[in-house]
Amino acid sequence: MTWNLLPKAHIRQVDHLTTIKVLLADDHPGFPGFVANLLESTFEVVGRVADGRSLFEAAMELKPDVIITDICMPVLNGLEAADLLRKSGCTAKIVFLSVHSEPDFVQAGLSAGALAYVVKPRVGTELLLAIREVLAGKTFVSPGLSREDSSKL
Repeated sequence: MTWNLLPKAHIRQVDHLTTIKVLLADDHPGFPGFVANLLESTFEVVGRVADGRSLFEAAMELKPDVIITDICMPVLNGLEAADLLRKSGCTAKIVFLSVHSEPDFVQAGLSAGALAYVVKPRVGTELLLAIREVLAGKTFVSPGLSREDSSKL
């Protein structure tokens, strides 16, 4: 298969009871590694993929609790992959992590089934909060995006 599985040494316990599994999808070299380093003290990063088709395949096999994905990727973009995952019964919480802050992208991400939308320049300050919010069944949109965007949640 085409995804990069991480060794079991990267497993972390959350609340000493549950291991939260996270799958990363981004085609920018080095960025998934940066995000994995940010998350690994709190969550188990089970894999990294670079395109939407691989995201779908990895999610169906690995059954992550959370998927963090870019929108613009080859083969299938993140929006198409999210839609396909939802139609296939995937229950993972989807967080879009994108450079795009335009209202159309935010709304498209939320319409595709994401519960969170984080802009990449704020990954270090907002991604962990976004993941916690979606795990609690809430939505999260990076602050500063227009009120109109978040009111559509």
